Amino acid sequence: MRDDLRGDLERDLEWGSVPALVRSAAERYGQREAVVEGRTRVSYAELGERVERAAAACMAAGVESGDRVAVWAPNTLDWIVSALGAVTAGAVLVPLNTRFKGAEAAYVLQRSRAKLLFVTGTFLGTSYVATLRRAAAEGEGAGPLPGLPHLERVVVLAEDAPDDFWTWKDFLAGGEGVPVADVRERADSVEASAPSDIVFTSGTTGRPKGVVITHAQTLRGYDIWSELAGLREGDRYLIVNPFFHTFGYKAGIIACLMRGATMVPQPVFDVETVLANIAAERISVLPGPPTLHQSLLDHPARASHDLSALRLVVTGAAVVPLRLVERLRTELGIGTVLTAYGLSEASGIVTMCRRGDPAEVIAYTSGRAIPGTEVRVLAEPGAPGEVLVRGFNVMRGYFEDEAETARAITGDGWLRTGDVGVLDAAGNLRITDRIKDMFIVGGFNAYPAEIEQVLGLHPEVADVAVVGVPDGRLGEVGRAFVVRRAGSVLSADELIAWARREMANFKVPREVWFLGELPRNAGGKVVKGVLREFFPTPPLP
Repeated sequence: MRDDLRGDLERDLEWGSVPALVRSAAERYGQREAVVEGRTRVSYAELGERVERAAAACMAAGVESGDRVAVWAPNTLDWIVSALGAVTAGAVLVPLNTRFKGAEAAYVLQRSRAKLLFVTGTFLGTSYVATLRRAAAEGEGAGPLPGLPHLERVVVLAEDAPDDFWTWKDFLAGGEGVPVADVRERADSVEASAPSDIVFTSGTTGRPKGVVITHAQTLRGYDIWSELAGLREGDRYLIVNPFFHTFGYKAGIIACLMRGATMVPQPVFDVETVLANIAAERISVLPGPPTLHQSLLDHPARASHDLSALRLVVTGAAVVPLRLVERLRTELGIGTVLTAYGLSEASGIVTMCRRGDPAEVIAYTSGRAIPGTEVRVLAEPGAPGEVLVRGFNVMRGYFEDEAETARAITGDGWLRTGDVGVLDAAGNLRITDRIKDMFIVGGFNAYPAEIEQVLGLHPEVADVAVVGVPDGRLGEVGRAFVVRRAGSVLSADELIAWARREMANFKVPREVWFLGELPRNAGGKVVKGVLREFFPTPPLP
């Protein structure tokens, strides 16, 4: 990020840092509910106290300003408290994907040189502690995991832990001797320009890279997000998006702290649980990927749940069917449905629709550049090209990787996103694909997301993903992986014949494979690498 932009970013922040935001929220919203987790209900004042206790424990454990502290756990109250406690102690948060295997988690811990790790006990039948032990069993480290020499302490967010690890209760007890005044002095020393978190990319093009984002970038970006979305005090926000993802942590936790909304974390996406939570907790805000909202609309028991409190949905993907937007508005009566686009390297937020935009703009575009940023496309007007972003939201760089940072950010501050998009005359951005996902059919560029958008209009198609596969005559052709709607007997030939009437011939998939569901990562994105490889199970007939 350019120095002149950094100076402008930090001058007029309402809160100078995430720790300052946490304390301010505790003071402003007091007894308003901050977090609801089952029968546990925590007010903003109580949340502030819990975060300061966790920060004191971090300080007692030797965490210094700038140290990296990792969290490997699902969406829970303990995630919120441990993460914000570490950041309040001046640490840089390193969230770990709950889908990681042991070796993947160990790589991020080693690469970031994390000093402290908060880890869940057993989640979805997997012992994360045992998994990590196996992955880091060999090495010369003196801490609890020999293969991770920089990791000094592992805290298990549970009542039990191995002898050389700490339980959450014992860890918190260790901070009881640290005065609140010392905790606040440490929190007050955190500067707006300091790194607040390092989010590691998915590693689809190689080893994961750590994206460094500052406190000021986080605060500016999600103050804007909250304003554009219309998030307000008293909203009740079901956070299904994982906390390890920018969308879950910043558009979730940080945004709620800013506006005094109640957080209702849900550890695993399950449509029945979502329906039950919306009804029981009078949920008014439900961001998430299009698949979440589609499954909600299509659930046979939907009518038996009171969903009337829902008023705000924010979604985003290359493909958001127009009828999904219309159904959310008409069938559920949701007043505000918005789409947005972002990536980790741009603080998770680049463009966003505005309230009042027509359904077509919301469905077919990701909106316009957020204030204080610029977006351009490397192509003629109206033509697809690589999307570039410049502004306060662009990362400081990849953690300790100058070469990759230089490849990603130009000398004049433009971030190369690797996404292909089109800008319309009003400045609305339509993401058509990832550069690496484009394939060439007989000399013509084919963009899977564009093809998916059309195929998704077929009344019997519930979900679809398209990839390019080798072809002896044309070089590459499209293969569509389709999830049919319940009860459908749609055949491949029927869908291909329908597609020939709806799009140019070179775009029409030559093959259609029917699957029960598409492989998706925890952020809701289709994992096309899995689809490109030989699929491990045969498609449905």
